[in-house]
Amino acid sequence: MPTLSNITYYPIKACRGFDVQSSNVERMGLEHDRRMMVVTPDGEFLTQREYPKLALITPTLKNDSVTLSAPNFDSIQFGIQKSGATYPVNIWKSTGVQAVDQGEESAQWLSDWLGTPVRLVHIADGFQRKLNQEYAVQADDHTGFADGYPILIISEASLRDLNSKLDSPIPMNRFRPNIVVKDCEPFAEDTWKRIKIGNVEMALVKPCARCEVTTTDQITLERKKEPLKTLGGYRKHKLGAIFGMNVIPLNEGRLEVGMEVEILE
Repeated sequence: MPTLSNITYYPIKACRGFDVQSSNVERMGLEHDRRMMVVTPDGEFLTQREYPKLALITPTLKNDSVTLSAPNFDSIQFGIQKSGATYPVNIWKSTGVQAVDQGEESAQWLSDWLGTPVRLVHIADGFQRKLNQEYAVQADDHTGFADGYPILIISEASLRDLNSKLDSPIPMNRFRPNIVVKDCEPFAEDTWKRIKIGNVEMALVKPCARCEVTTTDQITLERKKEPLKTLGGYRKHKLGAIFGMNVIPLNEGRLEVGMEVEILE
């Protein structure tokens, strides 16, 4: 039976992720996952596409504070603000997402690191960024600052299959999944519609079309044509080159590494 082998959350969209042994799952996704985002002064979101140096930022959460660190750069720590004055920010087709600014210190640190004026925001408490209704299961399905869906799942076997076709193997962090599973066939996740891990039921609703972020080495920031070139050859879909499945949690609960993945449908 497939087994949950890795759980990763990304406190700030496009920045480094953290592997954990267990995590609470909320309707919005894994707790703490992509609740924060770097934006321009006008509220437009930033990604590794234009700013690959985001990949080198390590946000560490402890209680209600976050520490930002980066190579050869002084780190800072500050309290996370989840409520208070809000203002609208934009991410993809979602406009007017209500967010809370995280203050001058974090804005200055990130601006200095990226070499451009930016702000750090947290999605406002209680705000629901609704999902594309074409793929939503329930009317109130929502996410934070993930690209489009609360959770991304990939199997270890799928990465092995891809790496068998590449001259140089790549790590899973190129694809930034939240949940990794083992003990299944390559791309078995493409065929799953409903799964249950622990007491958490999830719907797998849409293949994940991959972008140039997957071609960026998350440590050196070097960019090459792979894996998009190879994925485009054998994982072609009307959405693009696909790898991994977008997931909507249908209830809340807790995940732990080692739990079995029950295929409901």
